Amino acid sequence: MTKKGSPITTNTGDVNDNDTSASAARRPRAAVRTKALAQALTGSESYVNGKLTRTALASLAILTFITFVGNFTQLQLSAALPTIVSEFGISVTTGQWLTSIFQLVMGVMVPLTAFLTRRFTTRQIVIVSMSVFTVGSLLAWMGPTFLVVLAGRLLEAIGTGVMWPVLQITVFSIYPLSRRGMAMGTVGMAMSVAPALGPTFGGMQTDAFGWRSIFFTLTMIGVFCLALAVFGLHNFGEIDRLAKADFFSVVLSVIGFGGLMFGFTNIESYPFSHPMVWGAVLVGVCGIVWFVVRQVRRARAYAEAAGGTATSGATSGSGKPAEPPLLNLGVLRNRSFTIGTICAALSFFAFSSIMVIMPLYIQNDRGFSATISGLVMMPGAFGMCISQFFGGKLLDRLGARPVALTGTLVLLFGTVMMSLIDLHTWIWWVSIWQFVRQIGMGFIIMPITTWSLNCLEPSEVSAGSAVTNTVRQIAGAIGAPVLVILMETLTQLHGGDRIAASIFGTQWTLRVSAFIVFIQVLIVLFGVKGEGAGSSHDVAQRAIARMRAERERVHAGHPARRPR
Repeated sequence: MTKKGSPITTNTGDVNDNDTSASAARRPRAAVRTKALAQALTGSESYVNGKLTRTALASLAILTFITFVGNFTQLQLSAALPTIVSEFGISVTTGQWLTSIFQLVMGVMVPLTAFLTRRFTTRQIVIVSMSVFTVGSLLAWMGPTFLVVLAGRLLEAIGTGVMWPVLQITVFSIYPLSRRGMAMGTVGMAMSVAPALGPTFGGMQTDAFGWRSIFFTLTMIGVFCLALAVFGLHNFGEIDRLAKADFFSVVLSVIGFGGLMFGFTNIESYPFSHPMVWGAVLVGVCGIVWFVVRQVRRARAYAEAAGGTATSGATSGSGKPAEPPLLNLGVLRNRSFTIGTICAALSFFAFSSIMVIMPLYIQNDRGFSATISGLVMMPGAFGMCISQFFGGKLLDRLGARPVALTGTLVLLFGTVMMSLIDLHTWIWWVSIWQFVRQIGMGFIIMPITTWSLNCLEPSEVSAGSAVTNTVRQIAGAIGAPVLVILMETLTQLHGGDRIAASIFGTQWTLRVSAFIVFIQVLIVLFGVKGEGAGSSHDVAQRAIARMRAERERVHAGHPARRPR
């Protein structure tokens, strides 16, 4: 018998099931879907039987598209720059801040990625980022002054600055080692097309509807991306609610890299002996040195607190939880990673400056419209798209050395041929050699970046991604003002006819860019060593070697007992 009012044992499951079903029926479908989206997908749930699951593919496609939008926005104003400079009555050096500040802020935001991906979910990061991006686009669209437009660009950069590292980390967490080159090459196709398509569409919009229409379009795209993130994006990876960021290091990076850029851009208006130049450069250098020293010290303290390994439960000598540095520069001790990072940084240095300099040549020196300027630069996007895809596949088969060496030689040849421009050059000559240049870029950036990250331990990939993306963005941000200032300095030294002097400055700036690419050739030739380095076979062999070393270490620490 049972007591009065007590449930019958055999019916308990049925009662609970009915209650659960009823509550589920009453629960709004939107809440159920939101809960499903919030559940983090693991690598085993994302990649099954040699391919992505439908859920993981949809989320990865959303992340790729949003990152594409950020890269598309980055250089979209380059073709509209002459028009903006004329409307606001500012110098070219001041106007190019609309492009440079985007890259600089993205470079500052990238180090925060390692913290953000530990502390917040993928959905939280993307939704907040797209909200900030949309507000920035709206502000730049409605901004009455150059400073307001610049502030809008700053918010756009903050909103998109973390997206590429988040996408990289997601790809590396989903795909096995043998498929990463192909995956990064495929994703890189979209990323490489974006910066080249940006000036094309920006130029067409500027001629048809004015430069402000660019920001109106970006506002609408931002709203669309926000909707995609809210209703279709799943989370990836686990989070640590107790993780903290070193925001003082963020301030140091802003002061350091911002001061350096501000000093360089003031060279046009002031002599180098003026405090606005040397003072800003000095503040920037001090900020960078302080930033680097702080990262090294925090990394050492974190490693010591964790007993030599970066574990989440590490505590400092004072008993407080030890936090990793904002930017773990310890990954630079890996020679291959450092070489790959330097090579990618030099590529971005040259690439960003060309995307600013050539529209000025096409519009100001040759008298063509912003639309023609964009169309001339557009074929390069397809060249880079093709080479990114095949570069990733060749990396898996042949390794980084032959792929990157081919890319640097092609890039060098294309840059040298582009430097032969003059007042009467066929305008599509620029397009042909920009196409060749970006084929070379495609064989360098993604394969060399994938190879350098593959050379790290799996636990270091997040930190390595933050370091390499920071260095690349900073190199791109500094490259544009440095080579633009060089171009204008050479133009002033030439004297005489304005257009002839401007073309002279452009020619020699391209030759300086070619010399930088020549340095890249030497770095790849002598720095990327080992037959098949970075190929899937090479990565697998190194993984097996690490497993064997770990097994030997364990056995050495626990020797088998000898029989008595």
